[in-house]
Amino acid sequence: MKSLKELEEIRKKTLENINLRKGREGYRVVVGMATCGIAAGARLVLMAIMDEIKNLELTNVTVAQTGCIGACRLEPIVEVYSPEGEKVTYIKMDPQKAKAMVESHIKSGKVIDEYTMTVIEGKIIDPVIKED
Repeated sequence: MKSLKELEEIRKKTLENINLRKGREGYRVVVGMATCGIAAGARLVLMAIMDEIKNLELTNVTVAQTGCIGACRLEPIVEVYSPEGEKVTYIKMDPQKAKAMVESHIKSGKVIDEYTMTVIEGKIIDPVIKED
């Protein structure tokens, strides 16, 4: 059993952590890790993103997990928030696409459009992947 003083310290540290997240600059990458995402390979995508960030020695990037993003047929889904707060949603990701996304989007600021989804009149439109 924790004392009131210990609980107050935990509360204080938690609030400090929340405030640190609010003031962060840089990209924030969120990977959907609900059952549907994990079944589609989200764990490998998450690991690939973290490995590539480390390999490229990128700093000021936060990687987080979340639950269901709401479009299970498009999993694994990765959301990338720019420092300005704009969101790009990547769908049907795999480890190779994830590494390319980190290299292009996070490192160079260039969105890979063919990996993203498009919403037209409330309907999600799958990207058209060009075959080589």
